[in-house]
Amino acid sequence: MGEFTDKMKGTADRTVGSIKENVGKATGNEELEAKGTAQKLKGSAEKAVGGVKGTINKI
Repeated sequence: MGEFTDKMKGTADRTVGSIKENVGKATGNEELEAKGTAQKLKGSAEKAVGGVKGTINKI
């Protein structure tokens, strides 16, 4: 994937993960909350990968 694609996928995963995490907290569903947290972390990693690709492309 390219820089832009990685960053957009990362943003989407962070957003969906945050929603899952908050719904899990509100409903007392620890499994959903944990899945949301994991998805947020995945999104952060994807955004970081996109940033690295962007930096490499500038070199």
